[in-house]
Amino acid sequence: MKVVELNENTKKDLLEDLLRRSPGQYTQYEQTVAEIIREVREKRDEALFRYTLQFDKAALDAQSIRVTEAEIEEAYGQVDGELVRVIRAAIKNIEAYHVLQKRSSWFDAKENGVILGQKITPVASVGVYVPGGKAAYPSSVLMNIIPARVAGVGRIVMTTPPGRDGKVNPGTLVAAREAGVSEIYKVGGAQAIAALAFGTQSVPKVDKIVGPGNIFVALAKKAVYGHVSIDSIAGPSEILVIADGTANPRYVAADLLSQAEHDELASAILVTTSRELADAVAKEIDGFLGELSRREILEKSLENYGCILIADTLQDAVDAANEIASEHLEIVTENPFEVMTKIKNAGAIFLGEYSSEPLGDYFAGPNHILPTNGTAKFFSPLSVDDFVKKSSIISYSREALEAVHKDVELFAKAEGLTAHANSIAVRFEESAKEKG
Repeated sequence: MKVVELNENTKKDLLEDLLRRSPGQYTQYEQTVAEIIREVREKRDEALFRYTLQFDKAALDAQSIRVTEAEIEEAYGQVDGELVRVIRAAIKNIEAYHVLQKRSSWFDAKENGVILGQKITPVASVGVYVPGGKAAYPSSVLMNIIPARVAGVGRIVMTTPPGRDGKVNPGTLVAAREAGVSEIYKVGGAQAIAALAFGTQSVPKVDKIVGPGNIFVALAKKAVYGHVSIDSIAGPSEILVIADGTANPRYVAADLLSQAEHDELASAILVTTSRELADAVAKEIDGFLGELSRREILEKSLENYGCILIADTLQDAVDAANEIASEHLEIVTENPFEVMTKIKNAGAIFLGEYSSEPLGDYFAGPNHILPTNGTAKFFSPLSVDDFVKKSSIISYSREALEAVHKDVELFAKAEGLTAHANSIAVRFEESAKEKG
């Protein structure tokens, strides 16, 4: 893993490298994705089954595309009972955290006859995309479904790619059932997003699509936005660790590798004020690479998007972290809470040497679906707020409107919208005649 001095040039080069991983950079796939969406929108099930056979090598039809109760029961027989226990424990933590995010409708009544408020309503239907392919992610099932359920979404539909045998990973099915969802369809990729956005004979249209996926899924979500709502455009996983000389190099190395193993585009960055720690972490990484199962992915990820930056001061390290705006940020310093107060941009922040990033991935409770590729500067983690809509409430009595009607009419006329002004004025025509 390369070790470089942190300065404006190295930071600029690093940011440019990281931005190349953004889904927005892969425009060569946009035409392919657009064609898939058009085909599914026009030919519906026929296109859906054809693309599933082409990309996933699974032959499905209207009778087999939906996961059955028998398949879910079979999945329970294939999943270790201890894992089911852990999934249930994780669900309790995730649900407890997201319940705290719930907001209620509110009203503010004033003595002058004005009532203002906000009505909060759950989204009616949500499509949850769960990745397949190189790895199965039951944890993503929980992180997508639980906040939607807490928000009160009436219908939650899940799609996930099938294997060649036409079956879904049993861990994914068990997680879905434990989280409270049984409407599951065996379809992945851009074709799944198109089906959820526009509907087919077998897969229902939804109002919002959430969940991470590969570049084709990301571009498809981008393309259907406006026809439905989406959570965000997810990019490859990333972790940034801020550490000083008090950090344990073995812990830091292990945490960096925990994200680098996701795929070849994952990013793992250490920013430290200690040259000794940097060298020790690099050595520990080399040792771990000989032991871990996804070595080839790890090596490519670290070679392309891994870096150890040596900062002059802790403030320089913080400034770099805020510029990079990493999906996951670990702070392993003498006083991590003090450093945390200076962080402006991060998806999730982990404080102290025992708050390893995988704790957030699986168990602690906060959502692990986070902004990537620097979008933590303006996006937030998936939350209950993503599954509700807010409606403004306005109620004026005659007396309240009478006190301000001329102001409103003046504003409307200033914009040349005389019908707007008239809509207010007609309510006081008789009063105006009497005064006239």
